[in-house]
Amino acid sequence: MERNVVGTGIMLQAKIPHELPRNGNGELNKEIERLWKEFCKPENIDVTGTQSLEEIEEMIVRRYYVDGGIFIIKVYVKDSNFPFKIQIRSVDDLSSIAVPGEKNRIVEGVEIDEFNRPIAYHFKKYVGNFLHPSETVRIPAENVIFLFKKNSPQQIREVSQLATALPRIRDANQFIEAVSIKERVLACLAVFIKKATPTGGVGRGLSPAGSQQVDYNGMTLAPGMIGELNPGDEAQAVVPAGQASNTKEFITTLIRLIASGIGLSYEAVSRDLSQVNYSSARQGLLEDRKLYKKLQKMIIEKVLSVIYLEFLDSMYLKGKLDLPGYAQDKTLYTAHVWIPPGSSWIDPAKEVNANKAALESNQDTLARICAERGEDWRDVVTQRAAEQKLIDELMNNRGDNKNESTEESSDDAA
Repeated sequence: MERNVVGTGIMLQAKIPHELPRNGNGELNKEIERLWKEFCKPENIDVTGTQSLEEIEEMIVRRYYVDGGIFIIKVYVKDSNFPFKIQIRSVDDLSSIAVPGEKNRIVEGVEIDEFNRPIAYHFKKYVGNFLHPSETVRIPAENVIFLFKKNSPQQIREVSQLATALPRIRDANQFIEAVSIKERVLACLAVFIKKATPTGGVGRGLSPAGSQQVDYNGMTLAPGMIGELNPGDEAQAVVPAGQASNTKEFITTLIRLIASGIGLSYEAVSRDLSQVNYSSARQGLLEDRKLYKKLQKMIIEKVLSVIYLEFLDSMYLKGKLDLPGYAQDKTLYTAHVWIPPGSSWIDPAKEVNANKAALESNQDTLARICAERGEDWRDVVTQRAAEQKLIDELMNNRGDNKNESTEESSDDAA
């Protein structure tokens, strides 16, 4: 999930119209993107100074699937070039014993109104280095991003996305442990010594006078060993009966159930590509990418765009961005797009030919094809035009130099 949803990071592109002041050739867009890149460093975006935005995105994906949700809190600090920062808190930090107020209800640390709309969140308070369960900190909902999936109208808190897969994961672990113990037992070899006469005692059990008995305590088998037994003793090997378990089919079935529980294919979870061909692998990738794109859209709309708009406000108030008329109408400067990480195909030649045919027959667009690779089609067209222009200029200069050389050679010959 981290590799396919976040990958190398979800990139920002500011799309402020060129007609606005100070943005004739996109200078304002470039300035915003430069500041955003600087803001995404650990010391600027994270209140703890330990994680970059890319690392935070990876943690968001992991905690969303394991815990069911995660909190991103807007924080402002003093004496910093970037006063706006974010704080990441776990869903376990919510206080389940917060006392309800006079008007609003508090359900498992979430303060809601009569419409079940979150008003505030009550977190456990840090006392020293530990969370104190009886003391809480109330943070208004407008300063908190609670990322979780709501599956029912009355749902207030998160539910782990692994809820349906965890029983199968437990079954797989227990089965592998049992098979491992069985295989270790089958690989064991034991030797028992069958004695003809008992050791010690009286009567006929006495050993002959002057004979020395061999003690078997601590004796083990070793390759190439030569041993000696007592008279009448016999060594008998004990080999456990049974056959090696064929666990592949059962483990494969469990992994398929686990994968379907989280919405992925068997190949994506197991990394086993031994039973696929080009068509089946491509179909599996297409279905998996639907889930990846859905998660990317959720992170972009609920997390990244909210952080970006708050970032613009802080940079404007800090004086790092000169945005004429921003206080009167913010929508003039908020246009932007997010470009998720691109993905490659199994057979690029087939995909290129298919895209070419789709474009020529008007069944597809360049914008969608470029978006699948994590690129903006405008940037691609602009770059290709610049490259083609440079190639034409170089070719023309080369042709002019060749003509001049030919004319000089003709003059010399004359």
